[in-house]
Amino acid sequence: MEQNGIFHSVCPLDCPDQCGLLLHKKDGKLVKVEGDPQHPVTNGHICNKVRNMIERIYDEKRLQYPLKRIGPKGEGKFTRISWAEALSTITSRWKELIETDGSESILPYSFYGNMGRLSAEGMDRRFWNRLGASQLDRTICSSAGSVGYKYTMGGSLGIDPEDTIHSKLIIFWGINAASTNMHQVALAQKARKQNGAKIVVIDIHKNQTGRLADWFIPILPGTDSALALGLMHILFSENMVDQGFLEKYTVGHEALREHVLQYDPASVSKITGVSVDNIYKLARMYGEASPSFIRIGNGPQHHDNGGMFVKTVACLPALTGQWLEKGGGCIKGNSAYLAPNTEYLQRPDLLINKHTRVINMNLLGEVLLTADPPVKSLYVYSSNPAVVAPSSSKVRKGLMREDLFTVVHDLFLTETAKYADIVLPATSSFENTDLYTSYWHHFAQIQQPVIEPYGEAKSNVDVFRQLANGMGFDDPLLQETEVSMIAAALDNPQNPYIEGINYEALVKEQYMKAKVKPMFPGKLPTPSGKIELYSERMKEDGYPPLPTYIPLVNDGDHPYQFVPGPNHNFLNSTFSNNQRHIELEQEPRLHMNRNDAMAQGIDDGEMVRVWNNRGECELKVSVGENVLPGVVVTQGLWADTKGGKQLVNSLTPERIADMGGGATFFSGRVSVVKM
Repeated sequence: MEQNGIFHSVCPLDCPDQCGLLLHKKDGKLVKVEGDPQHPVTNGHICNKVRNMIERIYDEKRLQYPLKRIGPKGEGKFTRISWAEALSTITSRWKELIETDGSESILPYSFYGNMGRLSAEGMDRRFWNRLGASQLDRTICSSAGSVGYKYTMGGSLGIDPEDTIHSKLIIFWGINAASTNMHQVALAQKARKQNGAKIVVIDIHKNQTGRLADWFIPILPGTDSALALGLMHILFSENMVDQGFLEKYTVGHEALREHVLQYDPASVSKITGVSVDNIYKLARMYGEASPSFIRIGNGPQHHDNGGMFVKTVACLPALTGQWLEKGGGCIKGNSAYLAPNTEYLQRPDLLINKHTRVINMNLLGEVLLTADPPVKSLYVYSSNPAVVAPSSSKVRKGLMREDLFTVVHDLFLTETAKYADIVLPATSSFENTDLYTSYWHHFAQIQQPVIEPYGEAKSNVDVFRQLANGMGFDDPLLQETEVSMIAAALDNPQNPYIEGINYEALVKEQYMKAKVKPMFPGKLPTPSGKIELYSERMKEDGYPPLPTYIPLVNDGDHPYQFVPGPNHNFLNSTFSNNQRHIELEQEPRLHMNRNDAMAQGIDDGEMVRVWNNRGECELKVSVGENVLPGVVVTQGLWADTKGGKQLVNSLTPERIADMGGGATFFSGRVSVVKM
């Protein structure tokens, strides 16, 4: 491995932008991370998160060798052990549990702390399938909206974000894109400069994206589908729909026209908090602008009715025929264009018992405390459930169980790792070989090791190969090399978009674009092959077949709707323990409307107690006009620097959303009192 030079790389974070990077290396160590100016979409621009990644890679707190717990769970007292002892301890315990309680007593818990296909859904899935462990339903992020979008459009297919420079109207709906999709903001600003495009932001909080908009529209949480239906009411009633497109490319437009009569602007205004005048103004702006583009965010789908919201808003571009315009349409996600051969990567055929129980990751606390038969071992990687999971007080209570054998594989002694019996040191993405596929832009990218593993750290792929050895599994698939897995993953006859993208070509080119083409004229992967405004499949699945506003579940009598959104310098809990990122973000705050604060005698900058029956937090309040009355918002998942009093997910419900097993982080209610 070369000790000096500049090397191509890719950002591994769970972010749609998936930036191309250049890593500067001197004497075997990284000294600088910068954006790759040649990347066609990210163009050399990167965010603070990855710009300061070197401090994370070489943080003195980073784990270098395996650890064994020597103190009570949660205290974080460990002693160093060898990899041989760690692997032997884990596999011996699992063999015992399989003998006494069955393989389903073992539960993996992971998500996309590293977006590499091999790291997140490769050798790990093969191993768990072969072991017969309980299957984890990984639904914490985007699953509700993905299902809702699929009912309308058939799959994760939107327009090419590069085409949005041609848009005349750009609506960011429920997405703080300045913090979570910065290059879509850059494209929007380019469209503004070149075409005079207007940028509209619809959100519950006037965050950084809201502040850069030409028009910010505040909305009450969980009411977005009502607003979308109100826009449809006006589009139909004022004849701003493309009748030719509806007749040729959609199913159910006649039924939808009748259905939305009930969503008149006055009724919608009472639901959403958006004025009647503004509903008319937005509908006419959308009906008259072409091309128009909607960036559908993750925010609204984190409600009880989140899947239905995405199903609903995904209908709007069809009404005005925007899919035929370059720069017109919408994006919820674009992962289908780069879909690899996941059957080969994950090998579900290794799972002998096809009725193995499936556990929704959002219910971890409840499962650890009440599952029957119980979970006796938890293996956590690429996630930090003690901070990120809903109802986290319940999660931590479950992690305290003395009979729960917990293993955590991570770069740091996370909040979850402090409850572990065995902790394993993980490599960073810059130490691995992996394949990356964006779920927003259309470029696949390759990562090859740029630096040696830190201390004794090992990759997910390597650890699962060694665990397979320890369990006595002799399947060749559990010893496959990274290069072989990537080559096979890119051989996917079901996805013609990645034809020509292969391992050798990626190594040479670093990034390659899928063979995208306009969706229309063409056939969608819906049952009808068309945009399904009315979905017979939804009806069969027990949902209203037409877009419908369904109010949030009653979460109790607390006066405030609570939304714990992301912040600018962390990604979930990643970076929340790194000093540079903490300094950039400063401190957690609760954003509160001025009228609500005055009514309770709360002044800006005072400490408040935020509580409900699930937990409580102590936060500094920011008083202003950035949220509507009755709404309070926090930003970011902060590390346990103040005894858990900043743990916002202790307040969030573990209810499951309407579709896809999704999370309902944003549908909780809280009380707020001055301390």
